[in-house]
Amino acid sequence: MPIYNPTIQTLDMSELKRYSGLTKCTEFPQRLLDQACTEAQIISQPKASWQIYDYDASTSTIMSPEPLSLPPTVISKHLANSLKVAVIAVTIGPDLEKLVSEYFSKNEYTLGLLLDAAGTTAVELAADQACELIKQDENKQGYTTLFRFSPGYGQWDIRVQPQILTLAHGDEINITATSACMLLPRKSITAVIGLTPTVSNLPHKETIEGSKCDQCQQINCLSRKD
Repeated sequence: MPIYNPTIQTLDMSELKRYSGLTKCTEFPQRLLDQACTEAQIISQPKASWQIYDYDASTSTIMSPEPLSLPPTVISKHLANSLKVAVIAVTIGPDLEKLVSEYFSKNEYTLGLLLDAAGTTAVELAADQACELIKQDENKQGYTTLFRFSPGYGQWDIRVQPQILTLAHGDEINITATSACMLLPRKSITAVIGLTPTVSNLPHKETIEGSKCDQCQQINCLSRKD
């Protein structure tokens, strides 16, 4: 089971603004955005863990020691050509959300909200780095990686979250799930990455080339990518 420590050297300001709902806002104090970015970079402690499993596409089942059957929804279609899956968990640790709470307790709501958005940007960046590492490793084995797909995306029931977290060995990087299936620390991600033998001539090629937002039904989401 690999454990990886991503590095948060810079945060994409456009992503921070997207998660803050400020994409179309042209007049906003830049110093607050810069402060949120800087604090998120300093305080984040990114870690990722994952495990590779065989995948039976005919039954939509992850062949873990205790096999996990996936529902006949978007996730099954997404993995329709996969022979294996990487089940991954990523977190930036609990310190950022503690600082967000401190800002709220001092009535510094704007900075608290911006830092929360910066935390989302940071954990997504950490997940991207871990996925890139998996991609490089699996490419050497002759596999193409699909984009990561998380519980809650599309019509995939969020209640599978604890099982996905277990398969990713999330406990090894101190991620837990509440009874409501919320991850703790809150700035954490779990996902499944399909591994296919080749991209060309696949019947569901569009799911490889599409984006995560393309698969989501929340068309009015402020964070949706165009």
